[in-house]
Amino acid sequence: MTNLDKGDTAPDFTLLDQDEHPVSLGDFRGRRVILYFYPAAQTPGCTTQACDFRDSLASLQGAGYTVLGISRDTPEKLRAFRDSDGLTFPLLSDPDHAIHEAYGAWGEKQNYGKTITGVLRSTFVVDEDGKIVEALYNVKATGHVARLRKTLGLDAA
Repeated sequence: MTNLDKGDTAPDFTLLDQDEHPVSLGDFRGRRVILYFYPAAQTPGCTTQACDFRDSLASLQGAGYTVLGISRDTPEKLRAFRDSDGLTFPLLSDPDHAIHEAYGAWGEKQNYGKTITGVLRSTFVVDEDGKIVEALYNVKATGHVARLRKTLGLDAA
């Protein structure tokens, strides 16, 4: 696994969203994008994080950011997640975790004292030219969006 750093080119991808429509990072060229990788839809931490992004979405969009969530979940599960929590941004399905790996968001981690391989909760900010502006690994679900907003120089929601 290789971590991305500021200034690296963001790996391009095309993934299906919750409605099974293809979404490519290249579709957002010329706009700033926040990509966040999370372990599993409809789990407590991931729901907290997704709802924080939902609740901050208007101000993030007002500052010129598009938010995309990426997990290994199927489009069907992502659709249920969107519908149950009123999520208003695209959720993308990466079932074989290839894009997770490309971003360094897949690897070994500690879970209840055991070393396992899985999703490393991570967030990337990509600029208008497709370059990484922020690469945040092993973030906590709770309070992450507030910390990200501070990092980006945005006022608290």
